[in-house]
Amino acid sequence: MNPEMSKSATVHSQTSNLRPFPHGFIAIEGNIGAGKTTLCHMLEEEYDCRLILEQFTDNPFLPHFYKNPERYAFPVELFFMTERHKQLQESLSQRELFPQMVVSDYFFIKTLLFAKNNLKDDEYRLFQRLFQTLNSTFPNPDLLIYLHRSVPDLVKNINNRGREYESGIRPEYLQSLQEAYFSYFKTEKEFPVLIIDVTEVDFWNEREAYEKILGLMKRSYAKGVHRAVIK
Repeated sequence: MNPEMSKSATVHSQTSNLRPFPHGFIAIEGNIGAGKTTLCHMLEEEYDCRLILEQFTDNPFLPHFYKNPERYAFPVELFFMTERHKQLQESLSQRELFPQMVVSDYFFIKTLLFAKNNLKDDEYRLFQRLFQTLNSTFPNPDLLIYLHRSVPDLVKNINNRGREYESGIRPEYLQSLQEAYFSYFKTEKEFPVLIIDVTEVDFWNEREAYEKILGLMKRSYAKGVHRAVIK
């Protein structure tokens, strides 16, 4: 995919001086190795926002899953779902107590997308029922950002960070996750989704690219999908 800036984006000037962005709750999504958590840390350092970061390294089934996905798919997804629910419930239930912006490096729908990609049909039907019950308690983000990279670029980033348990991730798996995300975006109409193509862009080292991302985040968008490319 090579996204282009959507002509349908509705842009408004910032209306509140209490936050640096016109969004109180921003969820940053993307494939494995896209740079989600890196961007979250950069935003925290610059704007002192509250972070919600996924604790994926605590999943004891994850290393086994990458080696034997068929056997360990259900326990790895169930563990992720319960941990994400607990973390988001604790963080978002107190959102009104904090005036600063809240930024998360995942959104709960990720749970269902990964499960659909990884589970057998009968397992997924059971998982989906549990997910729908848990998901009903969460607010939607004011803006969902999806950092898009090509699969080769994702593989390069994964290799560069050198996490041993990620060494078994196949390009085919990354491609299937990417397709799951974009299938979901076609159906999402409840809040704005901004897809930013950052392929081969190291925004953590390139200030100009990072500033372009900030400029996109400071706009307001109508509900639905919008697209942009950072070069």
